[in-house]
Amino acid sequence: MLRVGGRWMALSIMAAASFAASSAAAAAGQTHWVTSWAASAQGPYPVGNPSAPPDLSLVFPSAETGARDQSLRLVVKPGFWGAKARMRFSNALGTQPVTFDGAFVGLQWSGSAVMPGSNRTITFGGSNSVTIAPGESVWSDAVALPFVKAGNELRGRKLAVSFHVVGSSGPMTWHAKALQSSYATLPGAGSKGDDVSEAAFPFATASWFFLDALDMAAPKGLAAVVAFGDSITDGTASTMNGDDRWPDVLARRLDGRWVVVNAGIGGNQVVGPKEYSPRKPFPGGPSALQRIDRDVLTLSGVKAVIWLEGTNDFSRNGNADADAVIAGMREGVARIRAAIPGVKVIGATVTSALGSSSPAHGFELQDEKRRKLNDFIRGSGVFDGVADFDRVTTDPQTGGMKAEFVPDNTVGGPGDKLHPNRIGYQAMAAAIDLAMFGVGGK
Repeated sequence: MLRVGGRWMALSIMAAASFAASSAAAAAGQTHWVTSWAASAQGPYPVGNPSAPPDLSLVFPSAETGARDQSLRLVVKPGFWGAKARMRFSNALGTQPVTFDGAFVGLQWSGSAVMPGSNRTITFGGSNSVTIAPGESVWSDAVALPFVKAGNELRGRKLAVSFHVVGSSGPMTWHAKALQSSYATLPGAGSKGDDVSEAAFPFATASWFFLDALDMAAPKGLAAVVAFGDSITDGTASTMNGDDRWPDVLARRLDGRWVVVNAGIGGNQVVGPKEYSPRKPFPGGPSALQRIDRDVLTLSGVKAVIWLEGTNDFSRNGNADADAVIAGMREGVARIRAAIPGVKVIGATVTSALGSSSPAHGFELQDEKRRKLNDFIRGSGVFDGVADFDRVTTDPQTGGMKAEFVPDNTVGGPGDKLHPNRIGYQAMAAAIDLAMFGVGGK
C-alpha cells in the first residue's frame, strides 16, 4: 500500500492504471525522454564550492579512497513526473572504475525516509550492478513509477535515488552545491538502498554524488530548457531545501509547459580554466565550453538554453578579457545550434558584483568588463532573446546590487553583494519574458 494525496492506494491498482496509460501513449508514439532534473558533474570531491556543507570527515575519511562499501540516498526534485524514469550515473571525473549495485528509486517521504511501497529496483542492461570506467557515464534501464498518476498530485514532491558503492570508488564525481539535503551511511555499512527507513541513512550531505541526470517519459510536446551558468544559477544565497533559485521560480511560472533543468556550477567560467582534470581540478568545475556537451547537448528533450555567465571570468581568479568571453559565448552558442536544430538560445545579462565583500569580486575593472559583455548580449543578435537580469537587480544609484537582494538566505548574515537572495532570484525569474517560450502568463 502507498499513501498518496491523503489516501492509501493499492500499488497494484496504481501500477495497472499507470502501465495502461503509458502503454497506450507509447503505442501511439506520444512519449519521449525529457531530462527532468540534472546536476552538472565536477570533481574530484571535495574540490568545489558547496553551500552549508556538513562535516563529512566520518562519511568520506579519505578523498582519494572516496566512498567505500557504503550507500547514498540522493534526494532530487523532478521538474516533470512521468510513468517511467531513467537515471544517469557518472564517473566523469573519477580516476578508477566504480561499481554500483543495490540501486533503488522511490518517493521521498521526509528526510531520508522513503514512502513505504514506492521503492523500485534500478537495473542496468538487465543487471542489478554496473561498473563505470573513468571519464564515462551510464544510463539505467527504464524504471516504472506506479505511484505517478495523471494530474499534479506529485508537484513539488521529490524522489530518493539510493545506491551502493561496491568496494572503493576512488576520487568521486560530485555536484558540490546541491542546496538540497541528501543522505549517506558510514563506510563499510554495505547495501542499504532497499531499506526505506530514515535510520538506515544517518548522515546528511548538502551535495550530490555520482548521479547527474534524471529523465522522465513525457508527452511528445514537452521539452526542456537548460539554465546554464555559475553560482547565480546554481543558487548561492537561496534557501537550503527551499527550491527558490531563479530556475526553480521560472519553472513555476512556466507551470508544466516546459521543464527547467539547472546546469549551474558555483564558480564556473566561460573560458577558464584552460585545463581541467581529476589531477588538476578547479573549484568552479570545467569551463562552460569544456562541459557543454555533457551538461547541455547530451541531455534529453532540450529545446531551449538560458546562458548566464561571465562574472567569474572577470574576477581576480579569472582575469579574462571581455573579448575572450564574448568569443567563448559565440562559440558555445554555435555549438548548441549545430547540435540541437531549432533550439532557442537566450542570453542573460550578468548581474553586478560592484562593492562585493568577496575578495575575488567587486572591483571597478570587473564591472567594466561585465558591462561590455552585457552590451554584447543585448545588442549582438547572437541570441534569440535576452533575459535582462542586470536591469532588475542593479541599483541605479550605486551600480551595485539592490539592497533588498543582498542578505543571505542560506546561512544567514549580511550577504556578499554578489549573489542575490531568494527575492532577488524571484525578480530575475520574473524578468524573463515567457513569450520567448511560446507561452503567455505571468
